[in-house]
Amino acid sequence: MSDVANNTGGQRSVEVTEELAPEVAREVLVLIEEAAAVDGQPAVSEQGRLQLHGRRAGVRHVLLRDEEGELIGYGQLEDSDPVEAPAGELVVHPSRRGRGHGRALGSALLAESGKRLRVWAHGGHPAARHLAQVLGLSLFRELRQMRRPLAGLDLPDPVLPPDVTVRTFRPGADDAAWLSLNAAAFAHHPEQGSLTQRDLDDRKAAEWFDPEGFFLAERAGEIVGFHWTKVHAAEGLGEVYVLGVRPGFQGGGLGKSLTTIGLRHLEGRGLATAMLYVDADNVAAVAVYEGLGFGVHETDLMYRTES
Repeated sequence: MSDVANNTGGQRSVEVTEELAPEVAREVLVLIEEAAAVDGQPAVSEQGRLQLHGRRAGVRHVLLRDEEGELIGYGQLEDSDPVEAPAGELVVHPSRRGRGHGRALGSALLAESGKRLRVWAHGGHPAARHLAQVLGLSLFRELRQMRRPLAGLDLPDPVLPPDVTVRTFRPGADDAAWLSLNAAAFAHHPEQGSLTQRDLDDRKAAEWFDPEGFFLAERAGEIVGFHWTKVHAAEGLGEVYVLGVRPGFQGGGLGKSLTTIGLRHLEGRGLATAMLYVDADNVAAVAVYEGLGFGVHETDLMYRTES
């Protein structure tokens, strides 16, 4: 733990730990939720929020407290990719912003990463862009959130490749096969492609998990594609959570058909809007989603050190 003065004359403490006590994890979740209510989206991703609980390989937590011990900021560093720089996320309580706390968290993440860091700015807010500049980070990746209304959904009937059928996911029975396909489909995407059984179990234990909205395309007993949907009930949103097609089956329309099947499922749940995330440089996927009526809603930006 270290103590540093802030620009209001007080002291703040920075603590780095590999595991949070349950009560501290709850503190962090409250902080993330209170910030999200102001910012419009959580500053820490779903994976980051899941990693608050228990020890996770390569994950470190940075806690920023004021002189009275109140949690005013949180950062997370994940160093599990053998090639890419460690990835970080951070958040400062809305009532404590503008006092150098974000810079303190960012500096701590830089130090913990050995000054080799990638960091997300969810929503791409101006303050986050300014902090990235202050920390000497450059724009590296643009992730778009796209949306479309579900009311009156009018899409062509899905046309599946020969001998391909679609069914829903069977928890436990399909875990290993799905993890293998996910790794193959997202070999180019370490955040998604590296999901483990523990990561899958975390999601199956979540309140939103519904196997009836998790569609698997199968040919001769082999899973060749999938569309996992997610319902954000409080917001009235249905998400194209993860969509993947086995290499060798791409380009035949399977992904588009699976997307349509999932969207119809979400419409049937009475949801008003569908959403998804896609990298801006994935031109083919962006074109498919635009053809299905999706438009850009907001953008997340990733910054990184030059080294």
